[in-house]
Amino acid sequence: MPEGTGALREVLPKQGQLSVEDAATMVLCKPKILPLKSVSLEKLEKLQRAALEAAQPPEGAPPPSAGAAPAQP
Repeated sequence: MPEGTGALREVLPKQGQLSVEDAATMVLCKPKILPLKSVSLEKLEKLQRAALEAAQPPEGAPPPSAGAAPAQP
């Protein structure tokens, strides 16, 4: 085969469709690690825990009925 510019000549059609035979290949990416809980769900749970702790009396305090004066007969 002779080497030079005249060896292979590109031919493009003037009319009709031009098709390309390149098949698209799949490209695999690294898997994305998703959190089990969303950030908003974690904030909501934190607020609920804080509300429950605020609603409970401190451990050293007597129950509300223990501090009441005894009933007079």
